[in-house]
Amino acid sequence: MRSIWNGAISFGLVSIPIKLVNATESHSISFRQIHLADGGRIRYRKVCELDEEEVTSAEIGKAYEDADGSMIPITDDDLAQLPLPTAKTIDIVGFVPESSIDPLQVGAAYYIAANGVPAAKPYTLLREALKRSEKVAIAKFALRGRERLGMVRVLGDVIALHGLLWPDEIRQPEGVAPETEVSIRDAELDLADALMDTLGEVELDSLHDDYREAVEELIASKAGGAALPAPETGERRGGKVLDLMAALEGSVRAAKESRGEGDAEHAEVTHLPTRTKATGTKKAASKTTAKQAPAKTPAKKAAAKKTTTGKTAAKKTAARKTTTTKTTTKTTAKKAPAKKRAS
Repeated sequence: MRSIWNGAISFGLVSIPIKLVNATESHSISFRQIHLADGGRIRYRKVCELDEEEVTSAEIGKAYEDADGSMIPITDDDLAQLPLPTAKTIDIVGFVPESSIDPLQVGAAYYIAANGVPAAKPYTLLREALKRSEKVAIAKFALRGRERLGMVRVLGDVIALHGLLWPDEIRQPEGVAPETEVSIRDAELDLADALMDTLGEVELDSLHDDYREAVEELIASKAGGAALPAPETGERRGGKVLDLMAALEGSVRAAKESRGEGDAEHAEVTHLPTRTKATGTKKAASKTTAKQAPAKTPAKKAAAKKTTTGKTAAKKTAARKTTTTKTTTKTTAKKAPAKKRAS
């Protein structure tokens, strides 16, 4: 990798010869401006406003525009004479926990490489000291014409440098947060937690730029004279959320379905009905019970009638048998004396 800056990193009285290498690269697709009438490329030309003549880069210098519009020329020699100790040195000024760095401050990233064999030992010493302390170093360095703030940290076996914004470059978030009072229910927080748990963690290496791939496909299609890819139709996101609970529940179902945990219809979502719905359910259940009760009553009455009828018949039969027995006994008693007189 090609270095973009050569100098040293100062660690107290220890000076380590190093070079900076870009740690990131851009994969964005750039476009040129063209003349729509004939497709000719549009170029920017540097023209002096006074004589309207095009000038070369060698004829161009720096100047500061004052409040009244006048130009104050500043030469490279003027800048070189400024007392800038970090012009060729990354000066470590202290150490802080990495958690104390606001992510808003973090900017461009660079790898710090040891420059030459003699730099290997002090480089390794600084790396291991940072590892043991579990802290990051705050440093000042000059790059591209101005002094910058940086964070030096260990990344595997190398030391990395992150450019930081100066504290006064971070704007205060005035008027950004909602000014109206909003109350969040525990049920809504529970669903939000469920959605976060369902989405889970993500491997950053698995993410890629879908838009860039679509642009590349578009360019390839137009270059080859093929038909343009059909745009994907899907639900448009955004807009006003009318029912936050329903939106959260739908999000949980969609997340589970995308992870293969079942269809959206079978997603395990705990429904939290309102009081009105609960009351309506109880009333419906009471009505159903009331309707079903008469269906069981005739059966009980019929059984009761059969039992009563059976008992009544049994009593009547027993009574008839008793009456018959008494009648027979009386008849026998009457016949006996008649036989006696005949003898």
